[in-house]
Formats: sequence, structure tokens, C-alpha cells
Amino acid sequence: MSSITKSKDHIIEVPNSAIGQRLDKFLATCKDLNLSRSRIKKLIELGNVELLSKRPISASLKLKAGDKIIVRIPPNKSLDIKPIKLPLDILYEDENLIVLNKPAGLVVHPGAGNEDKTLVHALIAHCRDLSGIGGVLRPGIVHRLDKDTSGVLLIAKNDITHQRLSQDFKASKIDKYYIALVRGRMRDISGRIDLPIGRHPIDRKKMYAPCEGGREAVSIWTLKESFEKASLVEVKILTGRTHQIRVHMAAISHPVLGDKVYGKQLDLVIKKTRVTFPRQMLHAARIRFLHPIKKEFLEITAPIPQDMSEKISILRSLSSGDL
Repeated sequence: MSSITKSKDHIIEVPNSAIGQRLDKFLATCKDLNLSRSRIKKLIELGNVELLSKRPISASLKLKAGDKIIVRIPPNKSLDIKPIKLPLDILYEDENLIVLNKPAGLVVHPGAGNEDKTLVHALIAHCRDLSGIGGVLRPGIVHRLDKDTSGVLLIAKNDITHQRLSQDFKASKIDKYYIALVRGRMRDISGRIDLPIGRHPIDRKKMYAPCEGGREAVSIWTLKESFEKASLVEVKILTGRTHQIRVHMAAISHPVLGDKVYGKQLDLVIKKTRVTFPRQMLHAARIRFLHPIKKEFLEITAPIPQDMSEKISILRSLSSGDL
């Protein structure tokens, strides 16, 4: 389809089959460039794409016979983040992506109050190159987990992987399953929570549901085990809203145990025994997705962390003979 010189500037000759096509659409099909359409549009906006004929450039420009395109891909901006070697629990890794088991308590990317020793610092120490789409502070980060949520996290190593995974997340093509300990005994064995989520009108750090005018949010939960005053559930999220599971479970009066933001009480008293939950009992346990480059399905599981397993065992012991 195209001929690209092995130089800093890629020169592409437009074949007859591409005459009349939009410039951005054509460039996105050039396999040697390996760039997403949105990245192509950004390069055009920044003046990094031009025609040898010097015709005015736009993403919607219709190509003509004999057109030659120069695509100039600037080097990734250097990250002003010092690599810090931290232990990483790698569940899967290849040249395109990494799947990690993030521990509770580890912040994913730098921000106010969390400027060092984040997952990003550790990733930069582990990988020489990460996708730049996420920006200087979020290289390779395709989705996120809250600081106190543990479990499976996908990281993209290059831009095309990042773009395709992001598209699949947006289209709900990636299956994400969480395990949560929630307050109270569920009456049903499964349920669907379809409540829009929006920013809290007073506390802007919080989300709430149902929110009139909020974004669509859908969670499917399945009861795995019942305890006295608590339940273990698996939750599949069909959308990826901020704090979705925590907000949804609180909205149906079963907040995640240990949730300091959406749960009113942080402990349980069962048979005169107080059970405390130092962090929210939420774990991203399993993910299933189509590998964006290899085009094969991967299903990766992260074992329930020790602190959560211990709480499950305590609840099971206290509830024995009661079920």
C-alpha cells in the first residue's frame, strides 16, 4: 500500500487505491507507521504531516494521484520522573504490554500528595519505553485502580497497543471481574445495578449514584458466599466509571467493607467479636481481553491478597453454624 523510507521523516507515496480517501484514514492504514487515527490527527494538528506538493493540510484532505506525504514523528518527551525500583508482581509480559497484580496501598501515578514511589516510577525503572499517550505523568496507563484496591492492571508499552486497549475498554470489550466483601447479607444470588454516576454536588472528591445527568454505569454482581452481616460478591463492570463498584454497592445499601469514603462504618461486630477492615475490601481478580497485536484472547487472574483472605476466613469462622 505504501513505501516508507527508513529515516526520521517517513515519505509515503499514495497508491491509486487510496485516491479520494481522507488523509488521516489512509495514514492510519499504513502498517509500517503503526499509528492510530487519533495519533495521526494529532500529528497533523501539530504540523508534523505535510505534502511535497505543499497543498494545505487537514485530517479530512482528500488524496490525489501522485501525492507524496511526509510524516514526521517526534521523539517521545523525556519523563521528568526518576525511576525507582519497586517489586512488581508481573502476571504476564511481552513486547507490547504488561499485566500486573497491583498491591493495595500503591498509588498508580503521581499526583497531589503522591509525587514519588508510585507504580509509574517502578514501571519506568522496569521498562525503557512506555506508551506516551497517557502523558508525562501517566505513561502506559490504560486504566486505573484506586490506591487501596488491589489486583489486575494492564499497562501498554507502545502507542498502538495503548490506543487499541483504550478503544476496547470504551467499547466494553474487556471483561473485568472484581471480588468484594460488602456489608450485609445479600437477599438474592445475583443482580444488576444500572445507576448513572456523577460528581457529588458538595464533596467534589466523591462520586454518587443515582445521579441525574450522570454517566451510564452498569455493574453485574454474583453472590459467592454469605456470612453473618457480610457477603462476598463477584462484580463484573460493564462500564469504567470512577469508584464505580464502591458507589454502586453503597447505593444499594451494601457498601464495600473498609471503604472510608462510601461506607459509614469501618468494622463489624459479630458474636461480640469486632472485625476491623483497614482498607477497602476490593480486589480486581480477573481480566479477559483480546491481545491488541497478537489477536488472541488472554484471561489473567490475580489471587486474592493475604489481608483480604484473612478477613474472609475470620468471617467464615464467625458465621459457621449460622448459615
